[in-house]
Amino acid sequence: MFEMLQGDRSRGMSREPVAYQVGQGQQGGGINALIDFALGFLKRQYLLIAVCLVLGAAVAITYLKITPPTYTGQAKLLLEGSKSHFGQRESILVDDAPLDAREVENQLQLLKSKSVLGAVVDRLKLAEDPDFNPATQPLARLIGLARRLVGLGVETPPAPEADDLVTALEGRMTTARVGFSNVIEINYNSTNPLRAAEVANAIAEAYMADKLSVKVNTSRTATTWLQGRLRDLGEQALAAESAVSAYRSNNNVVALDGKLLDEQQVTELSTRVVAARAQTLDALARLNTFEGVLHAKDFEAIARNPNLDAAVSDAMSNPIINSLRQQYLEYARRDEEFTTRFGNDHQAVVNLRARMREVRTSILDELRRLAEASRNDYQAVKQRQEGLEKQLAEAVSRSRTTKGAEGALRELDTKAKGYRSLYESLLQRYMGAVQQESFPLAEARLISPASPPQSKSKPKGILILALGLLGGLAFGAGIGFLREMMERVFRTTEQVERQLQMPCLSVVPRLDEVAPQLLPRELLQASTAIGQRAIARASGVHWGASEMPHSRFAESIRSIKLAVDLNLPGASSKVIGITSALPREGKSTIAAALAMLSAHTGARVIVVDCDLRNPSLSRTLTPDALAGMIEVIAGERTLEDVIWKDPKTGLSVLPSVSKRPLIHTSEILSAAPTRLLFEKLRASYDYVVVDLPPLVPIVDTRAGGHLVDGLILVVEWASTRTDVVQQALHAAPNLQAVLIGAVVNKTDMKALKRYTRYHGDEHYDRYGITS
Repeated sequence: MFEMLQGDRSRGMSREPVAYQVGQGQQGGGINALIDFALGFLKRQYLLIAVCLVLGAAVAITYLKITPPTYTGQAKLLLEGSKSHFGQRESILVDDAPLDAREVENQLQLLKSKSVLGAVVDRLKLAEDPDFNPATQPLARLIGLARRLVGLGVETPPAPEADDLVTALEGRMTTARVGFSNVIEINYNSTNPLRAAEVANAIAEAYMADKLSVKVNTSRTATTWLQGRLRDLGEQALAAESAVSAYRSNNNVVALDGKLLDEQQVTELSTRVVAARAQTLDALARLNTFEGVLHAKDFEAIARNPNLDAAVSDAMSNPIINSLRQQYLEYARRDEEFTTRFGNDHQAVVNLRARMREVRTSILDELRRLAEASRNDYQAVKQRQEGLEKQLAEAVSRSRTTKGAEGALRELDTKAKGYRSLYESLLQRYMGAVQQESFPLAEARLISPASPPQSKSKPKGILILALGLLGGLAFGAGIGFLREMMERVFRTTEQVERQLQMPCLSVVPRLDEVAPQLLPRELLQASTAIGQRAIARASGVHWGASEMPHSRFAESIRSIKLAVDLNLPGASSKVIGITSALPREGKSTIAAALAMLSAHTGARVIVVDCDLRNPSLSRTLTPDALAGMIEVIAGERTLEDVIWKDPKTGLSVLPSVSKRPLIHTSEILSAAPTRLLFEKLRASYDYVVVDLPPLVPIVDTRAGGHLVDGLILVVEWASTRTDVVQQALHAAPNLQAVLIGAVVNKTDMKALKRYTRYHGDEHYDRYGITS
């Protein structure tokens, strides 16, 4: 506060922006400010929130008491899109595709159809069910109770119609798909657990019965159509088959296994000719191989010839040649070994080479025999091939004579087979339809029948109570927030600075009556002896600053005095005006307390009651005064004749005596004699405290603003409306130059703790300041 007032003392700078900046700075703080606001909000509105919580809990409990319990019966249906093998073979309907999401949704809507629910209504006689009787509904009961209370009697509602019952039943049931499966849940709500399970199962059964009925009717219609179609197709198939038989007889066409006889012979002979040609080529290849080997000059190569090995060993598997070749290869290996070891002329090498020549001769002899055998085989196979080719040519020649009749025969045969195939297909479907009529397959089955629930599904006690508490909490918080938003009074220094654009000099606590100490008889006698008039020391709040110097009240008045001294540092005597926007805000008390505190410090102080129309301060301090300020201004009395003093503190009081109603008080305050009076007071006293009238009711303060050096505005805590004060200041622009600041009076310090953290007891206890 000291720094704020120091900064405000620059005469060349306006005081309003400084005050505004201070208020704005106190509003900042980001998240900390938000937390402080929330905690303060709870402190201020906790009682309202608690009441709303109790009301919310009471509403929730009342709802739980008057609302009948609801039980939910749950049944589960499995939609079978795929059929069994028996059903697939015999079904005449093409609905065996697997169920998709759209088809499942169609079934959910079918469960709520009028055909299904109407059957349930008729079967269970729901018209007699209490849940469907309008007279038993909670709203109807309340209306009936109200009618009985006012003496109108109970009005019997009409019986519900069938459509109304179906609508009511649909409103009490819910259907839903379980996940991505083909299982459907059917839930039904009722006040009776047995009835809830019974209706849920009845809905499932009615749905399955409806599906089965539709399928049977469709199958019966298809069976009737198939009977006539089969009769027509049978006649057409018989006529086509008779035409095929007659054509064969007329054209001498013989068929075996669906083919013409000549055509079968050509096919068989063609196959045999191809096989004979392959055998001839194979025999010729073997013969050429043997002849190529025999015409070779190098007998060593003959023995090692791989073609010879393939021709003889693989084709004919000759064991003699294979044995001779093995001997030859063994001799050749030993020849190389002995030649390397003993030389070419050694007898063992010569003997081995003689044996090798004998083996080669034997191989050639065997090859000549095999070549002759292959030549004979080739001749036999070639003759056989030529015979088969001749037979094939004859068969082809004969088949050409029947080509003209073959096309017409095939056309007739295809037509006959088509009629016969269609007839057999429809016959199979007809047999399946007949069997389905006697053994229909359901497309849904009840996999989990509903059983009577053991506990109610709603209302949920804990949930309703929690909602009631949350609703009460939200309602209380909303009402509290609305109250704070709509509240237009002063409660904190920040509000004063922000709304009035001026510093808040002090927060003065509310006090009860303070009884001042009685003066000693000697002091009173001495005062009377020198002609002084002693002010009345009756009980009053204004004595708090002098009689309780260590109290919060006294400290708040000291803050006002300090603000005056800092704002008017150059003046040897200071004229301080105290005013308010409205009456009864405590301006006179603040004026008297400030004057008494200043006098208690030893300063020369006089308090002047300028509230000429309502001199309440004079009535309190000088009730016996017969003359005062008016008489001095009028020249009827001297100043010394009307001044009253406090013998203990030396405080002087210039009262105002209201002998008759005054009208032009503003003219009196603005008159030149009044100015002269205050000039005289300024010369005689250090502090002149002026109790001015309120701003709103009369204009006296605006008229007497020139008399004071500084003006202090008093607002009552939690009572004075902000807009009233703002309008009052706006209507008195001439007072802006002398306004020092505002004082919040009659503050409930305990309640103030709910709005700010800066006025706690711990801040004052350390310095012995009492409340």
